[in-house]
Amino acid sequence: MVTVVLDGVGIGRGDEADAVKIARTPNMDRMWAPGLRCSLAAHGIAVGLPSDDDMGNSEVGHNAMGAGRVLDQGARRVNAAIASGELFEGPVWKEAVGRAAGGGALHFIGLLSDGNVHSHIDHLIALLEAAAQAGATRLFVHVLVDGRDVPPHSALEYIDRLETVLARISASGKTRAAIASGGGRMVITMDRYGADWGMVERGWDTHVRGQGRRFSSAREAITTLRDEHPGIGDQRLPPFVIAADGQPVGPITSGDAVLCFNFRGDRAIEISRAFEEDDFSAFDRGPRPDVLYAGMMEYDGDTHIPHHYLVDPPHIDATMGEYFAASGLTQLAIAETQKFGHVTYFWNGNRSGKFNDALETYIEVPSDTAPFEERPWMKAAEVTDRLIAELCARPYTVARVNYANGDMVGHTGSLAATVVAIEAIDLSLGRLCRVIDQLGGILVVTADHGNADEMYLRDNKGAVVRDRETGAPVVKTSHTLSPVPLMIYDPNRADRYTIDESRATGAGIASVTSTVIELCGLEPPEGYLPSLLRVR
Repeated sequence: MVTVVLDGVGIGRGDEADAVKIARTPNMDRMWAPGLRCSLAAHGIAVGLPSDDDMGNSEVGHNAMGAGRVLDQGARRVNAAIASGELFEGPVWKEAVGRAAGGGALHFIGLLSDGNVHSHIDHLIALLEAAAQAGATRLFVHVLVDGRDVPPHSALEYIDRLETVLARISASGKTRAAIASGGGRMVITMDRYGADWGMVERGWDTHVRGQGRRFSSAREAITTLRDEHPGIGDQRLPPFVIAADGQPVGPITSGDAVLCFNFRGDRAIEISRAFEEDDFSAFDRGPRPDVLYAGMMEYDGDTHIPHHYLVDPPHIDATMGEYFAASGLTQLAIAETQKFGHVTYFWNGNRSGKFNDALETYIEVPSDTAPFEERPWMKAAEVTDRLIAELCARPYTVARVNYANGDMVGHTGSLAATVVAIEAIDLSLGRLCRVIDQLGGILVVTADHGNADEMYLRDNKGAVVRDRETGAPVVKTSHTLSPVPLMIYDPNRADRYTIDESRATGAGIASVTSTVIELCGLEPPEGYLPSLLRVR
């Protein structure tokens, strides 16, 4: 039994914006067979997000498929903790504010947007205002501009909104509040899975040391860098430092407190380690300031990163991986670096380790560090090579694999590159089908959210938005609200069952879990959403 997650491959409208439809995909087309296919919700309430206006993401998608249930996720938990005031009653918050009221500064590092995937600007504003009211005298924000989960050139909208709040706080005369540094999220600070520690080092130098190109304001920095790099997306803007009188306004120094306001863990773990670990070798930090560091949430429940956090993460137990391990089934999880943690950490309920070392094998295929639009095939072939070799060499009962192409290349905004990305994963699916034929197995193909299915922005009526001067479609780099496919390829036993249309109607991707378990001949655990299968 092999479960395939086509990361970022939703079911789009089939028009000029839909790279999935434009791509040549004979294998996916063949698998989209009546009775063994359906569409599933992968956003909003179906994956534990606050509302159906919230697009899905890889973290919550893999949590849902690994857990077989819908659980309140990061954004919803933070919203509730802020609304109730619980966050501001916690000891970590009080200590952080206490430092800023007693001579130190309180720094905020995180993704500045309302994408609601890694963070939300509303959370940052609530924290800033509460800190000022609690007596903090110096507040500094180190902004990571988005352009990935939001429109590619929208950074100034969020910068201007933040600057308005900072100016209002500073006008009281009791608190100095300012942006201290920043840069694009794919250039500094927000690396994940150890793919490029150089990003974190650049972030450290920028935020902590105040080293980098200096500007008088974040707006000046962004407009200047855009002029110097025509067409550059916000996510790839170079780092910048805000200075006054020739000096950085807010480097991080001993006695300060630092809060990472991202609620999602994967791209916050490495900067957290840089602040917290005594035995740290990823790069030379220089003199490490003695600060209180905390995350919005605990980003890794196994390794307890970070040590301090503001909001408890969702507790996810009894995952499918744990159930299979307890049942004595051998398991394989494989992906390239960019999504390796998704088929391990997130799939296992935000747990890094294995449930049973003797029964589980995790394989990471190193990702490229080149821009994804330059190598849109990524490591799909290498992942498939290794997966096939493992399946043929060892008697695994279940395997799961993530193909990162649709999401990572879709985020670049390049339609042509994303079409190639989709065709690359379709080739891999064709290869897997042949192996399934040989081994007498079953292939379950789905996705965690949409992305590649909608490469251009749409207006309120659903029409593609076009540039007024050129008439060209306006690029979209974020995830989508599209449903995702579920396809079962079972050449030997498919006549025994079908996907129940009534169960599938309105179902979300958490239902994939029980479906896979039933295909393995087991009963889903109590509390899981029901399987989508109906025996013929």
